[in-house]
Amino acid sequence: MSFARYPEYKASGVQWLGEVPAPWRLRPFWTLFRRTKRTGYVDEQLLSVYRDHGVVPKASRDDNNNKPSDDLSPYQLVAPGDLAINKMKAWQGSVAISEHRGIVSPAYFVYEATHSENPRYLHYLFRSPRYITGYLSLSKGIRVNQWDLEPQDHSRMPVVLPPSVEQTAIATFLDRETAKIDRLVAEQEKLIALLQEKRQAVISHAVTKGLNPNVPMKDSGVEWLGEVPGHWVVSSLRHSLADIFNGLTADQIDPSDATVPVTRIETISNGTINFEKVGFISQSDARSDRKLKFGDICFSNINSLKMIGNCAIYLGGEDIYGGMNLLVLRPVDAIHPRYLYWIIRSDGFRETVESHAKPAINQASISQSSLLSLGICNPSKEEQTAIATFLDRETGKLDTLMVQARTAITLLQERRTALISAAVTGQIDVRGLAGGANAPDSVAASAYPASV
Repeated sequence: MSFARYPEYKASGVQWLGEVPAPWRLRPFWTLFRRTKRTGYVDEQLLSVYRDHGVVPKASRDDNNNKPSDDLSPYQLVAPGDLAINKMKAWQGSVAISEHRGIVSPAYFVYEATHSENPRYLHYLFRSPRYITGYLSLSKGIRVNQWDLEPQDHSRMPVVLPPSVEQTAIATFLDRETAKIDRLVAEQEKLIALLQEKRQAVISHAVTKGLNPNVPMKDSGVEWLGEVPGHWVVSSLRHSLADIFNGLTADQIDPSDATVPVTRIETISNGTINFEKVGFISQSDARSDRKLKFGDICFSNINSLKMIGNCAIYLGGEDIYGGMNLLVLRPVDAIHPRYLYWIIRSDGFRETVESHAKPAINQASISQSSLLSLGICNPSKEEQTAIATFLDRETGKLDTLMVQARTAITLLQERRTALISAAVTGQIDVRGLAGGANAPDSVAASAYPASV
């Protein structure tokens, strides 16, 4: 769907803002908001400012692992209509008008409204890409990830204001269209979850039940395996490995003589080795018996980054050595490496690993002896090969569908961002599209370009 533009534009006088519609006003930020610091509200709910979600109750998200202070008295009260800013992440978009009452970290900036402008319009405006660029230009500091937004500079930041009726029209239009896009994104996310569930079910069934649905079954005596084909041999992982060893410790500061690549826990990526995230050791510290061979499996036995039980298989290519926080599992000749890999990738095996992990000072870990004692199935090498080939093929199909769904999400989110940016800065005229019953129903799903 194409959008009309305003008849006339004027220069805003600010490089990052560009041109705006001629009738729109520009006012400095300080004329609209007053910084406030209301403390002592320890019984209020905790709020957080998210780049993607705005101001939300902390309890509503399970991905916020920041632990609040034991003393909440310095935390600041945020009321509906207040502007809350994570001053160190404003340049990433952690800025929002709150619809909730609660308290935020003392490190945040909280601004009380002193205006009668439309808060939903301002919410979209302050979170738009142009304004995020503005925050970046005003933020200062030594460490990139902790640049502070300077209040004295922020106070002079120009706020572009259409007439009140247009603000309402823009906010109404964006509420409706972003809701449509969000629903489409949610559908794709649900599809991905279903595909991931299907993927794990396919893996678990193949490595515990085989590919022949008519074969007689027996009780394996191993909880995570359950019933298995009667002709399969059940043994411990110990009997499937020719070797198991700890990796070498990578040098974290990468001195000039550290040129030998080694795996790190971050090197494991979706079952493969990501050579862009390796560590390095010096040539003198490299040991030939720690060099990876084709079919070796790098296994995380430490819960660093919540990756215990994660693994990757080495299929050749660049030379690399086993590195820190990873065990290297080397299968015996009678075990197909990719069959063993798929066993380790199954939910049942990983859950068993997690249940056997022992807590340490900062993270849990599973010992080599506990890992080696875990039960697995050993069908014939021919059947292992068939299972590995089947899983390579079937998971590949599911992975392709998930990539397509993630691509769709990326495009939808790009369109969402572009639509908001264009509407709040007047690059498109949506005044005739804000109505309810007569409004077009295809804006969100239309293939408008990301540069609308």
